[in-house]
Order: sequence, then C-alpha cells, then structure tokens
Amino acid sequence: MSTRGLFDDMPIDGGIDGGIDGSQEIGPRARVLRAFARPVAGELLKAIAAVERISPFRHLVTPGGYTMSVAMTNCGALGWTSDRRGYRYSSIDPETGTPWPAMPDVMRRLAHDAAAAAGFERFEPDACLVNRYVPGAKLSLHQDKDEQDLDAPIVSVSLGMPAVFLFGGLRRDDPTAKVPLFHGDVAVWGAEDRLRYHGVMALKDHPHPDLGSHRINLTFRKAG
Repeated sequence: MSTRGLFDDMPIDGGIDGGIDGSQEIGPRARVLRAFARPVAGELLKAIAAVERISPFRHLVTPGGYTMSVAMTNCGALGWTSDRRGYRYSSIDPETGTPWPAMPDVMRRLAHDAAAAAGFERFEPDACLVNRYVPGAKLSLHQDKDEQDLDAPIVSVSLGMPAVFLFGGLRRDDPTAKVPLFHGDVAVWGAEDRLRYHGVMALKDHPHPDLGSHRINLTFRKAG
C-alpha cells in the first residue's frame, strides 16, 4: 500500500482531541492507534512530572552545534543524549551525573500494549525519550538508528497539542506522508518500516485543556 500523499489534505484543527477513531495504516508495518493512550493520559502526565523532577527537561546540542527546539529528558535504563561529540545512549544523565529515572509502570504497560495492538508482541522497552514541544518547535527528518536492537519497533505517544507527523521512506529525499496526531494517539512502526525517515512539522498554537500550548511526545525504544 502506498501512503504517499494519503494524509496531505486531512485537517488538523477540527478539534483539540481530533475526530478520528480506530487505527490508521501508514505503512506495511506502521500504524497510528487513535486515542489509544487517552484512558491513561492523566496517569502519564503525573509520571512525566515525576521524571522531570529527577531529570529536568533540557535543549540538547547536536554534533553540528545546533540547539534543538524540542526540550527533552529520558527515563528507563538508558537515555538518549546528544552534544558536540555525537548522538548516543547512556545509563547516566550527563546533567545530574546520576542514573536516569526508572520508567514508570504506566509507561511500560502502555508501550507493551500499543506494540502488541500493532502486531509486535513482547515489546519491552528499556528507554523512553520524553520530548516537549512549544509552538514553532519541530523535529527534522531523521532515522532512529542508534539502538542496538533494530528488530524492536518504535512506539510514539502524543499528548497535548496536535501535530503533523512526517513519515517518509528509507532515503531522506523520499516523499513524506503528513499524518495528523492528536492527544492520546500512538504511532507504532517496525520491521520493514523501522528505519523510515520521520519528523514533526513546526507546531501551530492550538492549546490543549490539560497541557496548554505544549505537546509531549513519549518515544519508547529497545536501545540496549
């Protein structure tokens, strides 16, 4: 199934939480599970606040010297970080010098259940990247390839303001589908779709009742 252009005309401002039900195929082994995380959204926000108290959000610097517009932190056995020396996973938060916070149970369960719902059984993440967006923040097209286990899927949870997810091909210059993501949506991709380029368009300011002018993205991975 070709998904190029499939979502190009789909509006993203038809409501704070969107109006799309069920699940949406965006690749042979890639799906968006609409509103899948909404029943536990309140628990997730409390868990994120607990993580932030131990390892605060920060704006990482890329190896090229660019400061990312998205603020981030991590939880789990491993956390992703970046500086002028490169991208890598580490068991230690470089800002605090202590281990990253343990992954809260509600996060681990959600990642496992979402992966299973998308056809990936027995997913047990050891890293959760927590990204915080404000209006204008974006994420450039990239591949998630720093993980040792590329057989495990990526599970990505959206909370707060809506966003447009760009889902491309195996080359950076391949066309991208524009996939609207709303509060509670979960995107899962793996197998032949695992190394697709993806990103997030610059966010528009559509405040959410629980998070205001913020979007939180939880990205679960098997990194080690």
